[in-house]
Amino acid sequence: MQMRIDEIIVRKRIRRDLGNLQELAESLEKHGLINPIVITQEKVLIAGERRLESAKLLGWETIPVRIIENPDRIAEVEIEIDENIHRKDFTTDEAGDAFIMLEKLKNPGFFRRILIAIQRFFSKLAGLFKKS
Repeated sequence: MQMRIDEIIVRKRIRRDLGNLQELAESLEKHGLINPIVITQEKVLIAGERRLESAKLLGWETIPVRIIENPDRIAEVEIEIDENIHRKDFTTDEAGDAFIMLEKLKNPGFFRRILIAIQRFFSKLAGLFKKS
């Protein structure tokens, strides 16, 4: 569900330091919002302030939301805490492997480029047979 950003109410939050939002804004611009922000039926933000503020930086007028029905204040705080604590960053090795994989995908070697060209050729050829 989409919600107008200017309708979302942001009350006092646990997180006081939103950090640098530019990288998140760039990610939103490139990939869109992967996880919606979370609000109450009264449009009060429960989780996703950094995503919300990054969307504002991009000039978005609406943002995908998930609405939690009738949370009490305890549930709201638990959700905010859970979203920020129960996550796991990549280990150093995992991050290194991820960037190596990305680099290989962005800059394939000679034989990989040939394989990709062959795969594209046969995909197009198969598409021609389907149209016939």
